[in-house]
Amino acid sequence: MQGGGAPRATPQAEPPVTTEELERLRNTVKVNPQDQATALRLAKRLIQAADVLVPNVADPKSRQRARDRYVLDAQKILKKLSNAGNSDAMFTLADGLGKGLFGSEPDNKEAFTMYQSAAKLGHAAAAYRTAVCCEIGNEEGGGTRKDPLKAIQWYKRAAMLGDTPAMYKVGMILLKGLLGQQKNPRESIGWLKRAAESADSENPHALHELGLLYESAGPNDVILRDEPYAFTLFKQAADLGYKFSQYRLGCAYEYGLLGCPIDPRLSIMWYSKAAEQGEHQSELALSGWYLTGSDNVLGQNDTEAYLWARKAAMAGLAKAEYAMGYFTEMGIGVPANMEDAKRWYWRAAAQDFPKARERLEELKRSGKNGPRQRERITRSKIGQQNEGECSVM
Repeated sequence: MQGGGAPRATPQAEPPVTTEELERLRNTVKVNPQDQATALRLAKRLIQAADVLVPNVADPKSRQRARDRYVLDAQKILKKLSNAGNSDAMFTLADGLGKGLFGSEPDNKEAFTMYQSAAKLGHAAAAYRTAVCCEIGNEEGGGTRKDPLKAIQWYKRAAMLGDTPAMYKVGMILLKGLLGQQKNPRESIGWLKRAAESADSENPHALHELGLLYESAGPNDVILRDEPYAFTLFKQAADLGYKFSQYRLGCAYEYGLLGCPIDPRLSIMWYSKAAEQGEHQSELALSGWYLTGSDNVLGQNDTEAYLWARKAAMAGLAKAEYAMGYFTEMGIGVPANMEDAKRWYWRAAAQDFPKARERLEELKRSGKNGPRQRERITRSKIGQQNEGECSVM
């Protein structure tokens, strides 16, 4: 494999906070007031307690008092640690201020101030948040005026400090020439590779973006086209749960792309994983598999084909809207209804989907209100028509 080792495993989630744990932490801090690490842990667990323990209180007024007590105790500890120069406490305090945790409304201005203070002390995630604030500005809750130059400076500082989202962001800024920067593909790929080396389930994006670049690289690009390596990158991101990479693997195994054999079972598996997360092209692709079926893998099922296409169409996917027009015109998984079919075709045509416009023109020319005859659709026909575009028809 090129460019680094396997992605990191995501840390296991902590067990839910308990009143006993809070008491132990309080006692430890009381005995040793200089123990900043335990004090910070206590503050974080108090914040969690406001969500985990408070719902167990029956009376609404008592519940609110309990929540306020947990949150205000946490804020008091975080302020004390922040005043002592603890950058982790500054970051946690800023996060709470930005979410409105310590009051009725978010305090974006104070949150930005705390993020920037932590960032100046070398806190990587705070530097990234500071950059985001400078990029989005007051209008979108940044707590400071919009300043693209400062944003890129903070993104780069966060990236240099090893923040994975920042490395990915800098890579994309330089790839696309955002925030007033000149495009710099070579430097961009360097940052994306660094981000990919520290990818986890929360940060799989660089793996996917590199996969796209290696899949489509042209003769004049700074990297060589390498489809097997692109597959490796997509597979790593897919294994981390990234739905868009899971979709790419579904396509690869459906059409034999990226050096993969055609494998209906694996194609359906990856499409299913992505569709479970609401990836709409995968929903439509599953519709296609149900429309044709696959020997010894998936039974042909018009109802499932219709339902999966409908799910994607309701999300506004133009190809799925066209598929719904076709299904409704043909009576596939639903009673045939030409007026409903036309409405679906119109929706797809409004998004400039060519086949929908063509079908509406055909219906207008023919003047017929009855459906066309259903044609048996096979896997080979889908492959010939779409050449790996992963659409139903």
